[in-house]
Amino acid sequence: GTYPDPARRAFINDAVCEGCGDCSVKSNCLSVEPLVTPLGTKRKINQSSCNKDFSCVSGFCPSFVTAEGAQVRKPVLSIKGSALPDFSLLPHPAIWSLDMAYGILVTGVGGTGVVTIGGLLGMAAHLENKGVTVLDMAGLAQKGGAVVSHIQLARDPGQLHATRVAMGEAKLIIGCDAIVSSSAEVLSKARRDVTHAVINSARTPTAEFLQNPDWTFPDTETGMQLAQSIGENCEFFDASERAVSLLGDAIYANPLLLGYAWQKGWIPLAYESLIRAIELNGVSVEKNKTAFNWGRYLAWHGAATLDKALSGQGVSPVVMHMPESFEKLIAHRTKLLTAYQGRAYAERYLVSVEKIRRAEKNLTGGKRQSLSMAVARNLAKLMAYKDEYEVARLYSEPQFLEKMRAQFEGEPGQDYQLKFHLAPPLLAKRDAKGALLKQDFGAWILPAFRLLARLKSLRGTPLDLFGYTAERKAERLLVQDYLRLVSELADTLTSENFEIALQIASIPEEIRGFGHVKERHMAAAEEKRARLLMQYRSKPTHQVAAV
Repeated sequence: GTYPDPARRAFINDAVCEGCGDCSVKSNCLSVEPLVTPLGTKRKINQSSCNKDFSCVSGFCPSFVTAEGAQVRKPVLSIKGSALPDFSLLPHPAIWSLDMAYGILVTGVGGTGVVTIGGLLGMAAHLENKGVTVLDMAGLAQKGGAVVSHIQLARDPGQLHATRVAMGEAKLIIGCDAIVSSSAEVLSKARRDVTHAVINSARTPTAEFLQNPDWTFPDTETGMQLAQSIGENCEFFDASERAVSLLGDAIYANPLLLGYAWQKGWIPLAYESLIRAIELNGVSVEKNKTAFNWGRYLAWHGAATLDKALSGQGVSPVVMHMPESFEKLIAHRTKLLTAYQGRAYAERYLVSVEKIRRAEKNLTGGKRQSLSMAVARNLAKLMAYKDEYEVARLYSEPQFLEKMRAQFEGEPGQDYQLKFHLAPPLLAKRDAKGALLKQDFGAWILPAFRLLARLKSLRGTPLDLFGYTAERKAERLLVQDYLRLVSELADTLTSENFEIALQIASIPEEIRGFGHVKERHMAAAEEKRARLLMQYRSKPTHQVAAV
């Protein structure tokens, strides 16, 4: 659609975002993606698919930032001294013989150009006077809904007797989305060791992420389902990340996949026909042709070769999130709490965690650490609540502006302007329901942030003006209650009540957000805690070694 200010782009600083989901729920936005961090799953905006209507700003995130007059910074590529490789040096594969109908499925989600890929294949076949049918199975899907395009190719139209690819008859799957590609409908069309597939492994969120902040992409499940159904002819790579790195926008992931499949020899159409189809489509012609050729380059040379060639050019590395050890968890949270308030504050944390660690070790003989890990994560979360001092500290850190500069640039001849959408409890007005209303502040507030960050030693003292609000009092009370709870668990832990203790210790994971959003989560958490504590205290208190 057309929006009043298409250059205005939103940005969530992942160090501040609590991942409460209120922004995407308010805007029904599937452009907000999971961001796995050491502090849990947060949210980030996919600038490539964001529709820029800014309805997300109406969600209650009191540290939301927009960059006005900004555009996503385009990548600057330099491969062995040349801006681009010579794609003409890539060999053309042998074209598959069309002795019988050749079925192709293009799978993905609405609004990302899936239907366009089917259209390009249909036009290329038409240019070669081949038989072709294209059927887009979109159902009620709009942006974000599942789309499956059925393309049937043949040497002449008389060989085609159906528009849909039949069960087990797909020769190729171009998977623009892994979840849609692994659906029962799509996999029923595949046949092991007959079907070829190239799958975009990008972790695209589903509608479930709007309601469930803990949603994680089922990459293991989708990968196993596809590999079992297709066999060794199924190849995966993150086409969205490649498109952003190479062309500055994930929208070019689909033509990149098309080029990859063609270079592998899995598309029985000529290179010239496909390039001409892209030209006739008339949309971002040069970028789409370049994306197609980059897909060919990846298929021929491999992703590792490209990574090596682009090293040092700002291409994002693939980060594997390995399970965190207890020692690393403690070290990270101690560092965080020291920066948050000071060493004495961090020591208070360490004493409490050590107490529950000893109790768990005595009970299980060191065979389990799940309770200690839960306490270590959740106590740090409660102690590092995002008050005015902490938000100011995070925005004052050089990394914030560095991230902004790395991601955005101004329009030619001018810079962009930052706007902070804040709801300071002492200044913000309230609506009819009592919820705080956000206000807009310009970049002039950054020096004020730096000053406020240096006043963090006032936190919790009589001189802490922010500490008298109901929200801050409730947050400090949460910390005190959890510290008392940890002491109780450490003194009364048994094999009979261990699992309930683990549930109780993990309750703070469900508390997210700010203001009235956080109040709602706190009330639900308190109700759950009271119920579980009643169960916990009804269990035997004599210690028995756990099996």
